Amino acid sequence: MGYPKYDLREELSVRQLVTFVYKEFPVHFRSRGESHDFWEFVYVDKGKVEIEVGTGREILQQGDMIFYTPNEFHVGHALDGTAPNLLIVSFVCDSPAMRFFEGKTFQLKEGERQLLSCLLQEGREAFDPPVDSPLMSLPRRNRFASFGSEQVIRNYLEILLIQLIRTGERGGSDRKPFKTVLSNENKALAEQIIAYMREHLSEELSIDKLCSQFQIGRTRLITLFKEETGGGAMACFGKQKIEQAKSWIREEKLNMTEIGERLGYSSIHSFSRSFKQAVGMTPTEYARSVHARSVRGTKTARPADQAAVEG
Repeated sequence: MGYPKYDLREELSVRQLVTFVYKEFPVHFRSRGESHDFWEFVYVDKGKVEIEVGTGREILQQGDMIFYTPNEFHVGHALDGTAPNLLIVSFVCDSPAMRFFEGKTFQLKEGERQLLSCLLQEGREAFDPPVDSPLMSLPRRNRFASFGSEQVIRNYLEILLIQLIRTGERGGSDRKPFKTVLSNENKALAEQIIAYMREHLSEELSIDKLCSQFQIGRTRLITLFKEETGGGAMACFGKQKIEQAKSWIREEKLNMTEIGERLGYSSIHSFSRSFKQAVGMTPTEYARSVHARSVRGTKTARPADQAAVEG
């Protein structure tokens, strides 16, 4: 007996990437304007940027995303003395459904940010160099990537677009994620502890000090960070130090010794060693790479580096 086959309807399809980069820009970053014949979005992961699109202007901050339609002129720059971190993805999609994104910006919700996080993680895996490397220009296949990594990127990207359209069709109303009360409490507590870490980057925090500060047991703290961040509390604290160091380096207001001292390192050598372990280059090498990107942004303007606010 033959069975009829049901053709699944495809509302939109992404088959080609143009750029996929995560860039850390200096405080004085300013891009040249451009337009191109494909779609692009920019997500502000940190900092603040001003975008000029057509005849209008948009100010975007952490959590905001903007879409550029094909052939739409756009230009932008860092704002309010911040050194922005931006995720830029440009792609080809001919679906009529994409008209939904014309002239739109979004403040992403938790589920959408999670999709974006998964997309970024897969981008680190799929390409060589990874999408968050200062050396990344245009996507180049990593022959050691996990099976199906590029297809997973396409799937995450399509799901993100579909989710944003669904939210818009519901009028953009707030959606409460399906979580238990306990998981909400754990998330809130983790956010409080991480915020505390950011405010005490110059101190020598420890598991015991955090337990005492937040009146929780050692086992719960360890489990909490494992579930909410995928790693340990001290690893998270170290990452916060390095992220702050990178931001200060890009802002160019402090020298390396001052940065190391403000972050509680015992010496410039200790700071440099920790930085290199985390970033893959010394603070000085990182500063040079930032400066190089800045020079390209204002003079020669390579497409991937300028994609942040212009494409």
